[in-house]
Amino acid sequence: MSRRSSTGSRRRSAPGPAPGARVLHLDCFSGLAGNMLLAALLDLGLPREQLEADLAGLRLPHRLVVRRVQRGAIAAHHVDVEAPGARARPPARRAQRAHAHPHAHPTHDHGADRDRGDRAHGDHAPGRHYLEIVRVLEHARLDAEVRARALATFEALARAEARVHGIPLEQVHFHEVGAVDAIVDVTGAAIGLSRLGIARVTASPVALGGGRVETAHGSLPLPAPATLELLRGIPTVPAHVEWETVTPTGAALLRTWVEEFRALPAMTIEAIGHGAGNDRPGPMPNVLRAVLGRESGAGADRVVCLETNLDDLVPEHFDHLMERLFEEGALDVSIAHVQMKKNRPGFLVRVIARPAERLRLARTLFAESSAIGVRVSETDRVVLAREPREVDTPWGRIGVKIVWDVEGAAHASAEYDDCKRAARKHGVPLREVVRVAEEAARADLDAARRPS
Repeated sequence: MSRRSSTGSRRRSAPGPAPGARVLHLDCFSGLAGNMLLAALLDLGLPREQLEADLAGLRLPHRLVVRRVQRGAIAAHHVDVEAPGARARPPARRAQRAHAHPHAHPTHDHGADRDRGDRAHGDHAPGRHYLEIVRVLEHARLDAEVRARALATFEALARAEARVHGIPLEQVHFHEVGAVDAIVDVTGAAIGLSRLGIARVTASPVALGGGRVETAHGSLPLPAPATLELLRGIPTVPAHVEWETVTPTGAALLRTWVEEFRALPAMTIEAIGHGAGNDRPGPMPNVLRAVLGRESGAGADRVVCLETNLDDLVPEHFDHLMERLFEEGALDVSIAHVQMKKNRPGFLVRVIARPAERLRLARTLFAESSAIGVRVSETDRVVLAREPREVDTPWGRIGVKIVWDVEGAAHASAEYDDCKRAARKHGVPLREVVRVAEEAARADLDAARRPS
């Protein structure tokens, strides 16, 4: 017995954009920070003049300092941001600007704190409240997509700080991360994704260092508390170094921009960029490697298969079990009749998922069925590129899935649950809703192919 996997899982299950779309893969073997990503995008070919023109929309006076550096055996771009009137950092912190920290504290008098900071350090004080950063971005002259990415990144940072410190979101105050350079790093990277036409971002598991770091509020263990909070559910590996490899800003970028954590996806590689952090000792150069390429009609990825045999699953509970598994990230769920030991009839439940979701889904199987053991195997999967879309019909907007075959031809498939709801609401046959939705999708594809 099988069920369409689109219900409740459309956001998670779409593996990528149309064939030929650009994909950026981040190889985080030495971690990630905001200016490392921006530097890597410049190394990939983001025009500096275009970047600076777009950043002018922030209305925050600054100057980009871009230079070529050597990190071990790798030549890379390094980016620094100079803001007039900003308080100078100690040399060690300035050299490792990419590894600056946000910190949050309750602010009982927002206006007084802000006024004292502005008088002491000018308009480019090294700290801002979260809501101040939101205002800067909302009033900036930026493309909507760029603004949305930057806002999402700082919201993730603020929510992590609020949870770590146990304070309301509106009381979060960033120190270093609220400064001009951090805002420029995040916004500049968002501009880079837009200008390079990147439709999807993937990343490797992230290397984490240890030790401690000195911050505006004293010593903190590494990874910093906000960094760990942001990395919940993201695969990590030890970096075997006693310094910070992933900053809170870098963790927020991973949390909000990366769709999948995996090995290098199937793509035709176009360019490779390297973004440097500080020159630090370690087994690997302190560099972020960014690989830019285009997806083909068929790609490959890794999935896990979770299986369990049940001899007492009540058939009328099938629907609830499947819904819960899809809600927790399953890509597909199937149930098959099997003959078990002692000739007992039973059911084989099979779940396909991303490797990072295995424990979550195993816990769901234990909680929602009588399973006492789950078999897990990891395997390669070959998939066709697909993209979820919506089309207008006489009965409202209907979801469709566009799938490109290996020849590049597109095929449309209407989402069953959307069609079912529309058919019941408007009293029309289900097959008619499906037909009209798929015809509308094909018409949209034909229109997109026509020269303007």
